[in-house]
Amino acid sequence: MIQISESAQTHFRRLLDREGLPGLGVRLSAVHPGTSRADVRLAFAEPAELAGDEWAIDCEGFTLWLESDSVQWLDGAEIDYETRDTGGQLQIRAPRIKGHAPEAAASLVERVRWVVDNEINPQLAQHRGHVAVEEVTGDGVVRLRFGGGCHGCGMADVTLKQGIEKTLLEKVPGVTAVRDATDHETGTAPYISRDGAA
Repeated sequence: MIQISESAQTHFRRLLDREGLPGLGVRLSAVHPGTSRADVRLAFAEPAELAGDEWAIDCEGFTLWLESDSVQWLDGAEIDYETRDTGGQLQIRAPRIKGHAPEAAASLVERVRWVVDNEINPQLAQHRGHVAVEEVTGDGVVRLRFGGGCHGCGMADVTLKQGIEKTLLEKVPGVTAVRDATDHETGTAPYISRDGAA
């Protein structure tokens, strides 16, 4: 299920020995699984801190606890510790943590959300912005609400038409149009002010 290299186990043992607490182990969990923000969290865990439904992976000298909600996302993960001249680096590869694109038979809403979460929002994050899917109508019109640096941004119309709408029309069959549901006048920290975009 999860592969933990000998060097990673040695690294964990060294850290746990330094703490000197009996029964201390390592807890592994997925954070924001199934999204582009997905990540893996490692933390020390004492037996009293465990919920009781974790999966136990017995390693040499310690236990790695896998949170039950994270099992499906971390199945097939590989943990390795690479020694370098400047120290070492722990590497965790979790190929399933971001999920997978919905099948063609999935609902239009699921397919739109997947593209928004995994392709559009990571690009908007470069400008401190994001969009949320507010509605997908029966005739394929997607209504989005801009947030962060995109809320009130003078370039929001360009982003919507030349970026977001183009992407959704191309990648999500069934989408017919994309509309902005944001009241941009209430934006407090736009990436580009509406006056500056004129």
